[in-house]
Amino acid sequence: MTNEQLKNIGIEDKWLQPLLNVFAKYEINTPQRQSSFIGQCLHESGNFKFLQENLNYKPERLMAIFPSRFPTLDFAKQFDTPEKIANKVYGGRMGNLDDGDGWKYHGRGLIQLTGKDNYKAFSDATGVDAINNPDLLLQPEYACLSAGWFWNKRNLNSLADNEDYKTMTQRINGGLIGLDDRIQKINKVLSVLSEA
Repeated sequence: MTNEQLKNIGIEDKWLQPLLNVFAKYEINTPQRQSSFIGQCLHESGNFKFLQENLNYKPERLMAIFPSRFPTLDFAKQFDTPEKIANKVYGGRMGNLDDGDGWKYHGRGLIQLTGKDNYKAFSDATGVDAINNPDLLLQPEYACLSAGWFWNKRNLNSLADNEDYKTMTQRINGGLIGLDDRIQKINKVLSVLSEA
């Protein structure tokens, strides 16, 4: 992969070395694997621009997205900051047992790592102290590394090899949200990487 190829995909050159490092570390070493990784990350991060979860929701939207947690409009109106929303949505699960953990371990990275359990597993596997420094995942090196770690943990190289984008998306997203956009991005990246 080259800076020119990154530019043709629409990604800033500051991502080149972090991507190359992750490709080497997690055997993302064919055009199909690389295009799948980058395409999924493009979708998840708004083209490598948004490295943390957007938790700016109006009360009505909170009720629509999280109906069991925000059952009434009056209740939802109490959650008027991203921090309050994260603590309500993520508190008491995913290892978030202490007050404030929901916010401290909200989604960060190219493929957003969410919850203290995931931050700890990532930290244990890589030696990066994301438990005490969760904002490290906002830096290209660690945003990319956490995505590569997640990719490897979910065995996504084999799905890339088989072009099984549906199962791949389910393992990343939990559903099929944005499947068409993801496939379109994967194919665009593959065409760029295939150019001589």
